[in-house]
Amino acid sequence: MLFDLRGGAEMSPIVGMLYSAVRENSMRLQTITSGMSQEELDYKGSLNQYNSTAQLIKHIMYVDLNWVFRISGAPLPQSLKDEYGPVIDGNQKLPMIEGVSLGTLLAKYEGVIERLKNVCSQIKDSDLDRVVTFGHENEKQATIRWGLWHMADHSRYHQAHINQLRRWFKQEEMR
Repeated sequence: MLFDLRGGAEMSPIVGMLYSAVRENSMRLQTITSGMSQEELDYKGSLNQYNSTAQLIKHIMYVDLNWVFRISGAPLPQSLKDEYGPVIDGNQKLPMIEGVSLGTLLAKYEGVIERLKNVCSQIKDSDLDRVVTFGHENEKQATIRWGLWHMADHSRYHQAHINQLRRWFKQEEMR
């Protein structure tokens, strides 16, 4: 298998590279969650105090969906906010999610990645300098270049949490 960060022929070189970093992390997420039972997907640590893998996947998905719409220059439709969100609940925590299958979560996330691919196919490297707002109150600014990089980085960050949850879950199973 050849690892590379090249986007499709329809993408500008730098846009394609950044898209590929996000895509590679979405494929890695599928790999590290492969074979998870529903119990493991919903596991929140031995004292039930951490975000579950399901919560983390939904969070990654919603953050990425928001970036897809920022990059495209369009507001996120309310129907998608209702379906995928919110990013945090009233207690400033990731929203609770239980009983949603891994297949359902990954299929929905694949839809977000497909949206990103379509958007990345429509922008050029020169568009990467465009500044967009983000944050819970749109109080922050970043270039589209940074936003694409952040999507990949944010996914990897939470994948580390998922890997830790898997270790803890397996340790508890062995007791």
